[in-house]
Amino acid sequence: MNRPERKTYFLKTFGCQMNVYDSERMAETLARDGYSETSDVDGADLVILNTCHIREKAAEKVYSELGRIRDVKNERAKDGKNTVIAVAGCVAQAEGPEITARQPAVDLVIGPQSYHRLPELITRTTVDRKHIVETEFPGDEKFARMKAPRRISSPSAFLTIQEGCDKFCTFCVVPYTRGSEYSRSVAKIEAEAHELARAGAKELVLLGQNVNAYHGEGADGRTASLADLIRTLAAIEGVERIRYMTSHPRDMSDDLIAAHADVPQLMPFLHLPVQSGSDRILAKMNRKHTAAEYVDLIARIRKARPDIALSSDFIVGFPGETEQDAEDTIALIEAVGFAQAFSFKYSARPGTPAAGHGDQLDEAVKSERLLRLQAVLDAQQVSFNAQSLGGVVPVLFERKGREAGEFVGRTPYLQLVHAAGEGDLIGKTANVAVNETRRSSLSGVISAA
Repeated sequence: MNRPERKTYFLKTFGCQMNVYDSERMAETLARDGYSETSDVDGADLVILNTCHIREKAAEKVYSELGRIRDVKNERAKDGKNTVIAVAGCVAQAEGPEITARQPAVDLVIGPQSYHRLPELITRTTVDRKHIVETEFPGDEKFARMKAPRRISSPSAFLTIQEGCDKFCTFCVVPYTRGSEYSRSVAKIEAEAHELARAGAKELVLLGQNVNAYHGEGADGRTASLADLIRTLAAIEGVERIRYMTSHPRDMSDDLIAAHADVPQLMPFLHLPVQSGSDRILAKMNRKHTAAEYVDLIARIRKARPDIALSSDFIVGFPGETEQDAEDTIALIEAVGFAQAFSFKYSARPGTPAAGHGDQLDEAVKSERLLRLQAVLDAQQVSFNAQSLGGVVPVLFERKGREAGEFVGRTPYLQLVHAAGEGDLIGKTANVAVNETRRSSLSGVISAA
């Protein structure tokens, strides 16, 4: 008797680490339901695009991709093969029925809080032969029902602890696509962390749209802070490193700053977006902090952990930004000093308050200011990496490199490191003597010391 052929799925992820985490959980759920993953979109029975809505180009890439997948679906149909196309993530949440109207080949639109229902919804759209749009916000139900064993492909594992945001920055779609702030309980996070550690994870990357606003239920029934959670996770056997992202300056509490000084597993690297160095623009963004408050906060963090490396986000060309505002942002960058940073031209997102501002800037102005700002940030990253030259850094190796015998890993400061070694170094931490530095990576040899 011939066994039925397993169905295959192709999954492409756009955007942030939260989407990567969600894709991993969807993959685990599909595997439990009998699907196997394929890298060949032409042969997939199910195609999922897990999307990002932060910038306009990211959303447009999705529609361009859907056009190509529609053609694949049509070709497979000629051979009597059915293809289900699903759009997940933040574009799905934000645009809902507009996706199927714009691209009728899409069968399923599913928001970030409904992934636990993925197999059920696939079956419904296959049987009923109609579009399904599922974009509700059912709270913790997603985490409660996605109980497939965690699979890890790297010793550094993502772990979502918080979703949504209540800050309502005027440029941001997150409150509309991910909902209000919700924190998982310490017990549920701890259980997942134990599972990841048993599977071989050495580093936990705690994720949230506003992760340092975490306020989950603790073991004693009282509300636990992110610092409380970090101290709990640091006690798990096998967990060598802990990181968290992305944070808001308003939620950088005293106990979290203290954790950076007190918890050895908490890495000396902090991604803390400021967005602008102009108080006028920060007010228009509804950030509710000033440039001086941000600089003072950084000074307090560095006092607690002098060797901490900093990363940030910057938006250039926000509506109404003047040349002086742009210069204020560069002045803040020079005052703080960043090991790395992400910078983007402002992109109006439909439905956000800033999209309706009448003082939008010309693209050429935004491009020129972005290049100027990135030149300063790039110089700082080069300078930070140069400090490692001739030194020895501990590296957690995550994967093999392109060259024979080469392995790739990261330092505590999140620097990418290439080094040659013998045996299997993946999942192991070794000291690397740095003999070459670049803007975005280091190279060296594994030290005997």
